[in-house]
Amino acid sequence: MRNVTAENITEVFMGYLAEDTDPRLREIMGSLVKHLHDFARETRLTHEEWRRGIAFLEGCAAVESEDRHEFVLASDVLGLSSLIDMIHSEPASTSSSVLGPFHVSGAPPLAYGGDMKRHYGGPVLLAEGTIRDTEGNPIAGAELDIWQTAPNGLYASQDEEQDTYSFHGLMTVGDDGRYAFTTVKPVEYTVPSDGPVGDILRACGRHPWRPSHLHYIVTAPGYRPLVTEIFPDDDPYLDEDTVFGVRSDLVMHYDERPASAFPEGLAISGKVTEPFLHVTFDITLSKDTK
Repeated sequence: MRNVTAENITEVFMGYLAEDTDPRLREIMGSLVKHLHDFARETRLTHEEWRRGIAFLEGCAAVESEDRHEFVLASDVLGLSSLIDMIHSEPASTSSSVLGPFHVSGAPPLAYGGDMKRHYGGPVLLAEGTIRDTEGNPIAGAELDIWQTAPNGLYASQDEEQDTYSFHGLMTVGDDGRYAFTTVKPVEYTVPSDGPVGDILRACGRHPWRPSHLHYIVTAPGYRPLVTEIFPDDDPYLDEDTVFGVRSDLVMHYDERPASAFPEGLAISGKVTEPFLHVTFDITLSKDTK
């Protein structure tokens, strides 16, 4: 088209889409371009500002790797990841929360009552609960993918001193839907701030801190997969998570208990000699209606 203007360029773009374009793709691309064009018009975006935006994307691509997902991190700190989570959360199920850039696939099996703490220092944390459906029935055979930071605030994929699957485990629950494992208390940590995302945070006067948490991915045949994380109620960053992942139903409480109260039948039963932390967190999955 020869007479493209600042006012009609969005309409012209839509006219360039082929008639057989997938309807959903047409809807998404049309809305994306409309918002991009409106953004540029409303802010009167300059060439230099546009170039800085392109440089940000190029910088993300430059540091992107198998172990570092800068584009995911950008989505997280902009609130997009959490917004998509919230849009698609089922009200009757446990809230979803951000996957984050540090999940490692292929975690080793973790038996009921298994231990992820191993030789690491810090208080023992016993986490347990039941995976149920929205009617309160246990979901037999549900799978729980668990991961967290080490006491130094780093995930295994960030830390050469850790094994590949350090603080990662994959548990399949029994007929009662129950899970239980021991680990070390997670700590609050900063998201990587040495790349383009860190530049954005600093430019906006924002900190890179996340509250401490346990990550869960919960799956079961016939149910919607759930990606979530749970947070202690005393964490200093609970109300200012830099990736907006906290939900009220994901906040839990650590109880401190004497060593004599540690239950039997777990991997480290009989080996706990100091007070330990305990949390019960039940998980609700919704039926997959697709």
